[in-house]
Amino acid sequence: MNDRTALRLRLLMGAALMTACAAPALAAPANDATPAVTAADDQPDATAGEGDSNGVEEIVVTAMKRETNLQKTPIAISVIGSEDIKDRHVESLINLADGSVPSLRIATFEARQSALTVGIRGIVPFDQNQTAREPGVGVYIDGVYLGRSQGLNAALYDVERIEVLKGPQGTLFGRNTEGGALSIVTKAPSGEFEGRASAGVGNYGSYNGEIHLDMPAFANVALKFDGVIQHQDPTTRDPLVGSIGWDAYNRVGGRVAARWQPFDGLTADFAFDKARDENTPFYSQLVNYNPTGLPVGTYVGTQLTYNGANCTAGSTCIAPLPASVKVHPERQDVADIGVPQQWSVDKTQGVSANLKYKVSPAVELRSITAWRRVSTNQFDNSGGPERTPAFSPFDPTKVKPNGTYTTNASGVFSRYSLSDLYQSQFSQEFQAVGSLPQLDYVAGLYYFTEQARESAATPSSNLWTDATGATYTILPAQVSGPISAGNQGWAYGSRLLTRASYAKARSYAAFGQATYSPDWAPDFHLTAGGRYTKDKRNGTLYIVNNTATNFKLHYDKGRFDPMVTLAFDPSSDIDLYAKYSTGYRAGGANDRSSNFSAFGPETVKSYELGAKMDFFEHKARLNLAGYIMDRTGTQIDFDFIDSTPGSPTLNAHTQNTANASGITKIRGLEADLTLRPVEHLTLGASYAYTYTHVPATPNPNPDPAGQPAGTIHGKLTQVFIVYTPENAASGYIDYEIPVGSEARVRLHLDAAYSDPQHSFDSETTMTDSSFIVNGRIALADIPVASNGSKVTLSVWSRNLFNEEHIYRIDNANAKTLGYYANFNPPRTFGVDGSVSF
Repeated sequence: MNDRTALRLRLLMGAALMTACAAPALAAPANDATPAVTAADDQPDATAGEGDSNGVEEIVVTAMKRETNLQKTPIAISVIGSEDIKDRHVESLINLADGSVPSLRIATFEARQSALTVGIRGIVPFDQNQTAREPGVGVYIDGVYLGRSQGLNAALYDVERIEVLKGPQGTLFGRNTEGGALSIVTKAPSGEFEGRASAGVGNYGSYNGEIHLDMPAFANVALKFDGVIQHQDPTTRDPLVGSIGWDAYNRVGGRVAARWQPFDGLTADFAFDKARDENTPFYSQLVNYNPTGLPVGTYVGTQLTYNGANCTAGSTCIAPLPASVKVHPERQDVADIGVPQQWSVDKTQGVSANLKYKVSPAVELRSITAWRRVSTNQFDNSGGPERTPAFSPFDPTKVKPNGTYTTNASGVFSRYSLSDLYQSQFSQEFQAVGSLPQLDYVAGLYYFTEQARESAATPSSNLWTDATGATYTILPAQVSGPISAGNQGWAYGSRLLTRASYAKARSYAAFGQATYSPDWAPDFHLTAGGRYTKDKRNGTLYIVNNTATNFKLHYDKGRFDPMVTLAFDPSSDIDLYAKYSTGYRAGGANDRSSNFSAFGPETVKSYELGAKMDFFEHKARLNLAGYIMDRTGTQIDFDFIDSTPGSPTLNAHTQNTANASGITKIRGLEADLTLRPVEHLTLGASYAYTYTHVPATPNPNPDPAGQPAGTIHGKLTQVFIVYTPENAASGYIDYEIPVGSEARVRLHLDAAYSDPQHSFDSETTMTDSSFIVNGRIALADIPVASNGSKVTLSVWSRNLFNEEHIYRIDNANAKTLGYYANFNPPRTFGVDGSVSF
């Protein structure tokens, strides 16, 4: 163990010991023993249980498959409640990318809103949106696991709370939760006639509307209907007439839920939802040119030269910047070049049945059955001439007799990334949840199966029409004749498929967990559990660069994940715990590789100490956690994009995945403080420190054509975990002013900071730091009728101070063009009105 590692270990241990020693002196003594404890983040506006209205509210969660007090649950949890969602104007999961929960990291894959990367505590996959790959954090809706990252950015329905479970959840949640789980809980039918409707408008042409209607129960059946629409025009405009632009969305969806309670003890919940999310990616802009200082060449015809001699772009010189393209180190509101950009379309749909039967006071039997599907038709032309390839001039010799141009020749540019993915899944879970004297237990069986199919193409959409890059035209979307590298478009029927794959997975699991609170030691609680999982996956990569292939994947592995937690309650206001748990992310194959290269699972062991304390008659709450995670088999992705004019694989994206040798070290500290010093005022602050180190890993990509052996292949490369800042913090202020007997003015302000971070796992370049502020002022619950109807009017803003930072940056083109980057969204604001009845 080196000095730095030893120091971090001592800091983690010391922080927990100091907490354990100091807590009894700070908290009020108590005579009653309390259950186990969590180092949970506390969001004051989530669904609350009974408690002192002048103190910090208590929150109910279901992280242990039963309803428990968040403060007494031995898992580090953050909860985002329904009031938080309104205050922060959260419309979909991507709005949580501002860092309001410091340990939770959400980002786009590439620049695309159609697929999200979700990470917790340094477990953040780089590229999980493939047919035979898995996430590292499980996302659930009402207990149903969502198998793909596509479709995760659909509009949120009537959400009661979002639970962020930190650290491996391998026992109760299972596969692909090595970093944790994100559990979305929607509001169930109430059985009484009530509802809420809202509408709003904002800048960038945005508008939104929601309706939530509960019907009175009839014949023991209660129905609930939810509908939502959200729209925003682009924040970066596209000069091409008819194209949409970037960072735009148009979401619509509906949900029907039914609750049937034929007799005491049986509750059957059924739900059907369907949504459509049209979106465009964030704009990828050039933020520097020639950062390595190569000599700038000039073109003589199509030959690049320097000082009268031929030179090679990216080696002995760099191609000149096109005359119509500029370097933009600040966020652009209009692109230099117009390119075709149409909507990417995500469609999600699902049906579920959740049954609960109370057999006796000691046991409840449960069944969760669900079928879901998602389709994504991706259109990403976010880079224009500012990504790949480097500038090359128009070549009149490449004009065909029919007047069309060879589509992989000199002069073509703007890589249009196209993908069509279709996935369906079925899951079945049985649970037995109950309590015996001194013992709470959960046991269950789980089955999951999915099939996914994807095809992709990367044609160029634009053509320079002169020698300097001052003028350009749009290549045809539809072409005639045989499809080839030199004759392709982006319309269906004209695409040259760079890859196509199919994969089918099955997973079986049995699990159990129990908490023992002995009569002879009521302040101690021992929780132990385990889960055995069997994963099987078969797949085929059947097209590579327009050529039929037959590369196969056969994956079959079993795994056992244990968990042990010891909790101690020195008083009713203090809860301490020590926890050991494991988790894993299943192995698979990379369909961006040339041969469906397979890789193994990655596994993590976690050691955690936590403390939770309430002070000053529950007017102050401090939660601390320190953890050490050791991960083996870390899945690392290495990318290569062919940008050579005339290449038969121009624009093709090749990626290989390797399991890193050695141990990836992840260390962290989390602190969460909530204060309610006076009535109507709540203050909160959260902090997360995360240290990560991945062992250097040999690059599995093949050497470029014509380059010496070892130029890339086998080269030991330092790699990184993406979207994981070393320091991240957030805070909020909520203040309410009563108006009359029922109405209130509600003031909300929140802010989040993050250190620079890596956005590519094999690049040293880091993003900017960020500091985002959001705010909302609402005149809430204004009585408008004798039947109890109330109106709320609000003004909101996201990124209130219009802060700009690069959240994703790529230096792969440093020697051929420059760095390109994606910026965070600009300031948005609007007004909303709602009526509840």
